[in-house]
Amino acid sequence: MQFTHGPTAFVRGTGNTSFGRLSGSTPLTLMARAADAALADAELSRSEIDGVLCGYATTMPHLMLADRFCEFASLTPAYAHGMAAGGATGGAMAMLARELVRAGRCRHVLVVAGENRLSGQSRDQSVQTLAQVGEPQIEVPNGASVPAYYALLASRYLMETGLPRDALADFAVLMREHAASHPDAHLRESMSRAATRAAKPVAAPLLLSDCCPISDGAVAVVVSAQPGRGRPVRIAGAGQAHRHQHLCAIDSVMHTGAADAAQRALGEAGFGVEQIDYLAIYDSFTITLLMLLEEIGIAPRGGAHGRLLAGDFGANGQLPLNTHGGLLAFGHSGVAGGLMHLAEAARQLAGRAGPRQISPRRRALFHADGGVLSSHVSLVLEAAS
Repeated sequence: MQFTHGPTAFVRGTGNTSFGRLSGSTPLTLMARAADAALADAELSRSEIDGVLCGYATTMPHLMLADRFCEFASLTPAYAHGMAAGGATGGAMAMLARELVRAGRCRHVLVVAGENRLSGQSRDQSVQTLAQVGEPQIEVPNGASVPAYYALLASRYLMETGLPRDALADFAVLMREHAASHPDAHLRESMSRAATRAAKPVAAPLLLSDCCPISDGAVAVVVSAQPGRGRPVRIAGAGQAHRHQHLCAIDSVMHTGAADAAQRALGEAGFGVEQIDYLAIYDSFTITLLMLLEEIGIAPRGGAHGRLLAGDFGANGQLPLNTHGGLLAFGHSGVAGGLMHLAEAARQLAGRAGPRQISPRRRALFHADGGVLSSHVSLVLEAAS
């Protein structure tokens, strides 16, 4: 039952709000609700939290958002600051929380993110904010957007692998299946294969069904030096990789940095990808899932779709994938969307996923990317045997 790998950091508590349109919400109110749930789950009081890491919020671009949140939530940590790494921010915060705990700087770190991205900004504001992802002299002036960047990746990937465009749609169907069992998910309605293929085009070859929804919502995770109640889940390994920022700087769509981050995390944990039995993989678009699954070694090039068809990624499969529904169905409210993958993985490994609980799992691989497959963070979670 005991881990013997030196100083250990545990995922002690998790909390989240529902995702969707939450009218009247703000980033502060959403994060406070998620934090309350995580503290209750961890059985910790506010006074015991000595570290706070806060993800950025596009609807509240405060220069000192972590301090603003701590003030709002009546927290007085000895260490706190905000972080920004795009969609990888949640993983990066959890990785830093782990290092703070292992170094003895903090004992209980609250990692929190949330925003009212659906109800709190207009479509034009959202487009303007996300335009920062593009290269300012070449990409942005030509009218490109985040869906267009991923559409270009998808076009290249499909050409190199020879897969049909319809291979993307089946991942959207799976994520809807998983979200149906989570009461907090944004899109709980089932989606047929025919419906995904009939969805309106967004940026060829991507259809609306290939894109995650924009949501309001928040997620919080407590990383601690002590495991708390129940089956302990530790962060056994962590790794990052940063090979580019802009799409025009990518050397190869088959090597974006995901493999580097995953190998570093697995190497630190001391085991290979074949020993992973749960997957928490970022899925801003269906193409994101395929490319990440293959680059980190879950499937050979062009083989992720085959594993999906074989049932490997289903809730009862060999490698359950995003059992909460992922960004594609649970929802995407900025940093919180990616952080929810980590919360779900920890709950599944701890045996505390409620009605969604799958058969016992021992090791999970979390991977998130920010930008256009730009910043990569991998975490390995391990439950006590």
